[in-house]
Amino acid sequence: MAKQYRVGALVRFNNAFMRAVLRTGVRFGTFAILIVPGRRTGRPIHTPLVVFPYGENRYLVAPYGIVNWVHNLRAADGRAELVSRRRSEKITAVELPPEQAAPVLRHSLLNGPPRIPRLVVRLYRRFSVLPYFDVQMDSPLEDFERAASQHPVFLIRSRSTG
Repeated sequence: MAKQYRVGALVRFNNAFMRAVLRTGVRFGTFAILIVPGRRTGRPIHTPLVVFPYGENRYLVAPYGIVNWVHNLRAADGRAELVSRRRSEKITAVELPPEQAAPVLRHSLLNGPPRIPRLVVRLYRRFSVLPYFDVQMDSPLEDFERAASQHPVFLIRSRSTG
């Protein structure tokens, strides 16, 4: 059984560090800052995330399950902003049904973030991602389809570039 994700001090530190690095314009793989209004306060929430390219599209994947950024994105009807290398893009993120999300979820788990060293991806996946999944690396696509209900995948559609 997959364990429940809890944000601890290390995660908070890592997120703050990644936000700071990404705000300077440094390219770090396909990481970007997702800016979405908080569902309770309406204040912009800045969350560093990986943008996963797959086929002709880009996706946001929730490897830790239905966490705050997912709740906020759903409450905002998918309307958000992505900031990468000091460029801002207004987006609409469309949550995919499990049968469409499964191949993207599997691809993101197998390959990890683009342009990140393989060893880093393997270690991060083993110790920081897989414990939150009820699938293994060699699980059939049907298992990823079941996992997609707890690990949403969002298709990124650009609204305009700013």
